[in-house]
Amino acid sequence: MLLKYMVVASGFMCLSGKSVTTNSERFQVKAFQLKLLAERKGYSPNRVFLIDMKQASGLARFAVYDLKKNRIEKNGLVTHGRCNKLWLYGRNYSNKIGSGCTSLGIYKMGASYQGKFGLAYKLHGLSSTNSNAYARYVVLHAMDCVPENSVHPSPICQSDGCPAVSPSFLKYLHAAIQLEQKPILLQVFE
Repeated sequence: MLLKYMVVASGFMCLSGKSVTTNSERFQVKAFQLKLLAERKGYSPNRVFLIDMKQASGLARFAVYDLKKNRIEKNGLVTHGRCNKLWLYGRNYSNKIGSGCTSLGIYKMGASYQGKFGLAYKLHGLSSTNSNAYARYVVLHAMDCVPENSVHPSPICQSDGCPAVSPSFLKYLHAAIQLEQKPILLQVFE
């Protein structure tokens, strides 16, 4: 199979010489990177979860990416952290305990449990930018205020640093996680 992308100093570039610009291409590049990591470290070789913080919150910026078929399997809306503000305009990121902000980086999906918002999944930060995720109680969970479909240009609700999705999207994610024998990787990127 011919590689469609090559690694360059500034990131990935199409072999045609064009930079990666579309959302679909951004997801494809990140999925390729995570596939290599999954193969090297023994994570799920079937699917990864990707969250593109460059997209507006009213858009479906959380993608379930099928690594075998090299395509987005499903996508949905996801919150970002409000950094302890009433409402955060734009984005800020932090790995600091108590910050209430989203942390960029790669996570390993952990065990499920029943918490304040019902079903939730612990997240283990694998990057220096999210290494405190577990200690910060950053988890994947549902919030009733997250809509099922795009509301762009309107924003959606914000969280205290967790990637929160709609209840039905969490059910879909739960089913996808249950199919896997190895942990799924999740990457939050910009």
